[in-house]
Amino acid sequence: MNDFDASIADALAAPTGGWDFSFLDGRTHCAETSWSYTDLARPLIDAAGALLDVDTGGGELLAAFAPLPARTVAVESHQPAVAAARLGALGVAVVPALADAGGGFDLVLNRHGRLDAAGTARALRRGGTLLSQQVGAEDCAELNAALGAPPPRPAGAWSAAVAAEALAAAGFALQEVREEFPELTFDDPGAIVFQLRMVAWQIPDFSIERHGARLRALRYPFTVRTHRFLIRASNG
Repeated sequence: MNDFDASIADALAAPTGGWDFSFLDGRTHCAETSWSYTDLARPLIDAAGALLDVDTGGGELLAAFAPLPARTVAVESHQPAVAAARLGALGVAVVPALADAGGGFDLVLNRHGRLDAAGTARALRRGGTLLSQQVGAEDCAELNAALGAPPPRPAGAWSAAVAAEALAAAGFALQEVREEFPELTFDDPGAIVFQLRMVAWQIPDFSIERHGARLRALRYPFTVRTHRFLIRASNG
């Protein structure tokens, strides 16, 4: 088995339960944004009496913030059992949809989840805070192009400006808006395969049979731009 095939085999055999990207440790290198989402979230959590975390994934990041407010709810529809297993011991209720979470929250966190402006406004108390880091429409677009796949979203379809406009229309007062394009480098083809298994919406029909020739033709390390934006806003 050559290096290419071995790298692909490792990536296909790696487990993808939860939201665990540890397989990519040492295989990918991503530049940091100028902000730290965790550093911004921590004091907001400490001051909150009621916290809602939207699209918590496996609950890994939310659990890392413990101790959490007495009333903490997490929304997760993709892998609710994984999130509940991790967060249940912390007293966190896991619900399948934002509409099921209730209202009166002091703080809504949303890291890379669907940002429903109107639904978030309903969940927050008056004067409550939203902190969200989003993945923009141009995220890793060079990877799609290199593998001959269409982009997952049209350019400009989801950006800081689009999100800020939707939040303002829902009654939010914008406090901070930032947008950046940090570089992400894949050291080997297996790293790309695992990334596309975890982030399946990047190339929904990805397969080795369909995209393997282009994957083999890439020069490694292979670098693309990610697309991140941060919004902090208050509800009215």
